Amino acid sequence: MSSIIVYLGIFFLSFFLSLYIKNLLEKKLLVASVNERSSHTSSVPYGGGIAIIISWLVGLIYLYLINEIETNLFYALLLGIVLGVVGFIDDVYNISSKIRLFIQCLIAILALYILGGFNGLAFGYFEILNPFLTNIFAFLMIIWFINLFNFLDGINGYAGSEMIFLSMAGFIIFGNHLFLILAFSVLGFLYWNFNRAKIFMGDAGSTLLGYNVSIFTLYYANLEMTNLWIWIILFSLFWFDATVTLLRRKLKGENIFKAHKNHAYQRLNQAGWSHFKITNYSIVLNLILFCFAYFISNIFVAFVMTILVLILCMNFVDSKKID
Repeated sequence: MSSIIVYLGIFFLSFFLSLYIKNLLEKKLLVASVNERSSHTSSVPYGGGIAIIISWLVGLIYLYLINEIETNLFYALLLGIVLGVVGFIDDVYNISSKIRLFIQCLIAILALYILGGFNGLAFGYFEILNPFLTNIFAFLMIIWFINLFNFLDGINGYAGSEMIFLSMAGFIIFGNHLFLILAFSVLGFLYWNFNRAKIFMGDAGSTLLGYNVSIFTLYYANLEMTNLWIWIILFSLFWFDATVTLLRRKLKGENIFKAHKNHAYQRLNQAGWSHFKITNYSIVLNLILFCFAYFISNIFVAFVMTILVLILCMNFVDSKKID
């Protein structure tokens, strides 16, 4: 009963903070402008991720005080709060990309130190246990997950629903209550962001959430190496789209650091799909991916099936005529 009260408290904290921040940002005229790379058609306040940050921080501290979270995981996740605050400052003042990257790199190094490094990579019949190689991989993965979540936060409810899916999947598979805390922290915000968004999470939310996914991946992979592939499957909707889009732009000789509208969800929107339709179809796809990770005992077979499904989905997106 006490746990339910805590979850509801986290939800309402996020809910009312999002409302307060929305109203405050509207008064301060801190709204996202509509430009050529936007997937929205009206100005909406951004920076609502600060509500997620505060709610998540309260939940983390609660879990720590009742000894329901490992100390190293607690401090590693706590670093994400710093990242989220930097993201909020960037939402308001536009920090240099070089400074943002430097802070992300510093956070990634500190996180790996707190987690005790990354133990190893399992590839079926062989493993990579060299600490230099595994930690370079882990470092790059943290940076990539932080930024790709930011790239994919472009339409109403898309990033928020992805995080709730990952949180609920994490709870079902690993049974850790911190996933429920995160889910309710995002759910309170998502009420104001779903379908016709009244506020965006901005870098404050997207960088924190992307970082959290990377920490969950590394922490559970250190407990059991095949857990890495579970998280890779669960998060594949986002990393597959971001990675394929990046590679395609690179092969075309485009400036990969320049803003664009080439992600799959953006192209579906340009082809006439509404934000609501795209987000709902992504939820269905995520449920299919969850079934692969949860019900298929051979995780590498599950991974291959995941890639095949995502390739089919990408081919479907490619077939759509952009208006």
